[in-house]
Amino acid sequence: MDGKLTYYEVYREGAARLGEADIEEAELDARLLLEFVCGTDRNTLLVHGERDVSEEEYGRYCGLIERRAVHVPLQHLTGEQDFMGLTFLVNKDVLVPRQDTEVLVEEAMKHLHDGMRILDLCTGSGCILLSLLHYSNDCEGVGVDLSARALSVAGKNYEIQRTQRPDMKARFLEGNLFEGLEDRFDMIVSNPPYIKTDVIDTLMPEVREYEPVMALDGGTDGLAFYRRIAGDAGAYLNGGGMLFFEIGCEQAADVCKIMEAAGFREVEVVKDFAGLDRVVYGSWFG
Repeated sequence: MDGKLTYYEVYREGAARLGEADIEEAELDARLLLEFVCGTDRNTLLVHGERDVSEEEYGRYCGLIERRAVHVPLQHLTGEQDFMGLTFLVNKDVLVPRQDTEVLVEEAMKHLHDGMRILDLCTGSGCILLSLLHYSNDCEGVGVDLSARALSVAGKNYEIQRTQRPDMKARFLEGNLFEGLEDRFDMIVSNPPYIKTDVIDTLMPEVREYEPVMALDGGTDGLAFYRRIAGDAGAYLNGGGMLFFEIGCEQAADVCKIMEAAGFREVEVVKDFAGLDRVVYGSWFG
């Protein structure tokens, strides 16, 4: 770096580099990475754009910009993602929590009462279960995932969330869906793998190359996990218990049929913020 650069100049340089690399939200990502490196917030660019950036900060920033330019997800660079007003650790071992999944949590919260027991299948980072527990009272939950590495991330997120809610009660178990479970629950939630196998290679690079395939691949038709979970869920639900799924936007009709065939009633579809089908849920009466 020849001479001092201002905060605004460094930001513009980063945004230009990401724009050249065809990063979809180049300016936003450039700003967020600069805030991450400098420990600043969004107001800094607007109010303190003439602030000096040190050589160390500039070097770190350029390194992160170059990694983002080859489509390493922003959240893998910062190591975290906001979800439901909470901050969760993320890395290459878990899916990055997305705004669409907040619809699943918000819909489940409408039916969540104090003292309920929740099971989160394919828990990943634990963001769904921990959000439900954070915004409820006296509930407890179990998160299950086949990936030990994902569960390591979930465990760390649990410890972080307990600093805000010391009374939070959760367990994270390694297993293949219901394998090894003997308890019954009042609510089961899941954002399972639902991408068709032959579609995965067409996904954006941030997902295709950097997120775990086992958390994406839903089998030939994308419905394999819905069949397995809905087919077995009744044995693990109390009477009147509910099952909530996040779905792909074209899967609502198929998932409704799967749930109804498995014995679920009052099956409903919920749309996301873009007006697309995103959640299917139903009740179990035995």
